[in-house]
Amino acid sequence: MKVAVWDTYVQRENGLIMHFDILVPNNIVDEKTIFEYGRTYLKAKPFKTGKLTSSECQFCHIEQATETIINNIEKVGFHIIEMEHCN
Repeated sequence: MKVAVWDTYVQRENGLIMHFDILVPNNIVDEKTIFEYGRTYLKAKPFKTGKLTSSECQFCHIEQATETIINNIEKVGFHIIEMEHCN
């Protein structure tokens, strides 16, 4: 499965900038859907964050998904790769 990678930076309430990627099947191009996946992820965090819009989240590239990524996408529609300040 090919996935689109959306590079995302969102400010936390403590001032740190979270950096994570939202991965979706490459045929999903609707930004509202992708941003909603990101908001779903952020709502599960134990801290508050800033908004998630096209200013914070942009298409980066397409890559081949691993088995773990495919499994998560099949379960919830998307996969998150946490990079910085996500916990």
